[in-house]
Amino acid sequence: MADAVSIFMAIGLSEQKAKETLKNEALSSTLKKAIEQAQGLLGSASIDKTAGTLLYNMVTRLKDSNRLSFLTEYIITRKITSELQLSAALDFLKNHPQENLDRLEFEAACGVGVVVTPEQIEDAVELIIRKHKDQLLAERYRFNMGILMGEARTALKWADGKIVKNEVDMQVLHLLGPKTEADLEKNPKVYFYCLCFVVPHTYPFSTETVLGKSLMEQLRGEALKFHKTGENYKTEGYVVTPNTMTLLKKHLEETGGQVRTRFPPEPNGILHIGHAKAINFNFGFAKANNGICFLRYDDTNPEKEEEKYFTAIREMVEWLGYKPYAVTHASDNFQLLYDLAVDLIRRGHAYVCHQRGEELKGHNVPPSPWRERPVEESLLLFDRMRKGMFAEGEVTLRMKMVMEDGKMDPVAYRIKYTPHHRTGDTWCIYPTYDYTHCLCDSIENITHSLCTKEFQSRRSSYFWLCNALDVYCPVQWEYGRLNLTYTVVSKRKIIKLVETAIVRDWDDPRLFTLTALRRRGFPPQAINNFCARVGVTVAQTTMEPHLLEACVREVLNDTAPRVMAVLEPLKVTITNLPHFSSFEISFPDFPANEAKGSHVVPFSKTIFIEQSDFREVMEKGYKRLTPDQPVGLRHAGYVISVQRVIKDGCGNVCELEVSCASSDSVEKPKAFIQWVSDPLQCEVRLYERLFLHKNPEDPAEVPAGFLRDINPYSITVIESASVDRSVGKAKVFDKFQFERVGYFSVDPDSTSEKLVFNRTVMLKEDPGKI
Repeated sequence: MADAVSIFMAIGLSEQKAKETLKNEALSSTLKKAIEQAQGLLGSASIDKTAGTLLYNMVTRLKDSNRLSFLTEYIITRKITSELQLSAALDFLKNHPQENLDRLEFEAACGVGVVVTPEQIEDAVELIIRKHKDQLLAERYRFNMGILMGEARTALKWADGKIVKNEVDMQVLHLLGPKTEADLEKNPKVYFYCLCFVVPHTYPFSTETVLGKSLMEQLRGEALKFHKTGENYKTEGYVVTPNTMTLLKKHLEETGGQVRTRFPPEPNGILHIGHAKAINFNFGFAKANNGICFLRYDDTNPEKEEEKYFTAIREMVEWLGYKPYAVTHASDNFQLLYDLAVDLIRRGHAYVCHQRGEELKGHNVPPSPWRERPVEESLLLFDRMRKGMFAEGEVTLRMKMVMEDGKMDPVAYRIKYTPHHRTGDTWCIYPTYDYTHCLCDSIENITHSLCTKEFQSRRSSYFWLCNALDVYCPVQWEYGRLNLTYTVVSKRKIIKLVETAIVRDWDDPRLFTLTALRRRGFPPQAINNFCARVGVTVAQTTMEPHLLEACVREVLNDTAPRVMAVLEPLKVTITNLPHFSSFEISFPDFPANEAKGSHVVPFSKTIFIEQSDFREVMEKGYKRLTPDQPVGLRHAGYVISVQRVIKDGCGNVCELEVSCASSDSVEKPKAFIQWVSDPLQCEVRLYERLFLHKNPEDPAEVPAGFLRDINPYSITVIESASVDRSVGKAKVFDKFQFERVGYFSVDPDSTSEKLVFNRTVMLKEDPGKI
């Protein structure tokens, strides 16, 4: 090992990088071959650091090992001298998998022999500056200089990027002069609220600005730099075999060139807000490109799967507005997967191993002593596994490959004596994710296998297994997970919350599971909009809950009809109305657009207002009702003034006697408040954050653990609130804005005798302003 580290360090790798490389057996072996070939070309001369870096980068990205000596020659003979040329060379080889290459075409595509002089750089940059001169003079250093660099790189493809940037900076400085104080002032922040994917400057996603474009526009065609159907081999890291082009041709014949994606959840828990991003991306990408998306249950672990999860997952996918092309299960393919495993053993790529699970945990796991056991012996033992002749954990089937994280020989099959919800006792061996996922993708002819970033380390095993079995190989693309602060989404931790009665169930409105968000009243459009604003990023994204709530308000502001409700009623008797006087007032469902409809509410001698809308003692800045200050009644056309304050035996205000006057006949009051008359009694549940700290799972923030971080005021139940009678026929999940209070949704606990409302979110306005 020490010799290998020295060899790798001799070409410019750091000691740490050299040791990391050695953990990947396939990579280190290929790099040694490239170094040997390079030394053969150089003779006694050593490999300089520039060439060594290019050799290393070439080896990590080269798909076809048959091209190793070809590219090594170009690097060592200094025909390829930059990362830009190497990338062009790799792209060319990727797009030309045929055996006989046209060297002249290859060299032209890679810029071999091209020399860009300083004069050419100066002239090209001058033309670009002249093109944008007027805008540069107007915007000065607020101008997006990336535009200049982009055009310069296009015009000077093979020039040194640093030299080009220096020339651009110099000519901009010559035109505009040094930065002034005005140039150094920060731009004011502008917040855009639109249904869009904010695409980062990170491979493989587009670097174009996407503000103002719809979700479908962001996912359509070239917006994402994904491969075209049938051109899988052009993707970086994709392995081309002698049979690749034949398999791709057959794939295109079967699919007609159609985009195919899949959403593959495990049916062992309820979907959460992070899954909403995955659903939008998988189903949205297919829809935007006239393709199809499968809902595939990854049901390979019978110990944790329950029917309620299958039902809830499909329900949530459809709630978000997507209809699967087909609903499939990994278990649909159990027999085919088993047959493929037998074939994998026959090909010498898998073996039966007796190492226990605890021996396989962690890094630097020792190689299995059974790795080289005869094929016939592994076939016999695998058949005995299938027939139930071993105990659980006694044997596994392992694949002969090294994953990108250095882990050797992942498990393909393990024994579980648990009946499966669909296949019963037919099987006692079940395939793992590493084995099942890529093969189910292949069976369903998936074109784009979209998954979160933690699966990037499995991309090489994904390609390896398909190629080892000589079956169609889709392409895996990764994107960053979506996380929220002040919550947990781990299935294990949510189960803990349920078991300890901190929350009622998976749909408790304080959680961020999709069923919980629906119960709380979040509209699916708002969740989709939130996912769009977060964007398809490669990096993991952690967002604050208030950003999701802002999306909810925007949707509900346009869709939730207004009604009046008081959560803590205070009785008000209007003394100058006859006792029997009662009439109806028309109340607009959407005051900003009365054409959208209205409802009627009764108005009588007795009404109820919020206790907080009256103060016996006037305070500075208080605009609502006091003994010396009248207040208006919303939509009623009346202003009321206090005549008498009535208190109970404890000295608490329990009733007001007031007089009323038409709002046209008196001075306009400082505020208008909501009220109800002859109301319905209802229960209202007010929710706050479940956890006190932003990251309840972080031991640095919460040393005692997330169960000790519960907000004691995360739920407040008001059992005797009052709401106007127009909501009497409301159905579960119907949504309303209680004027001046917040947005509310009808809870499934409602009965014909009593409605229950969940507060979805508070209003945008600062309560102090209303």
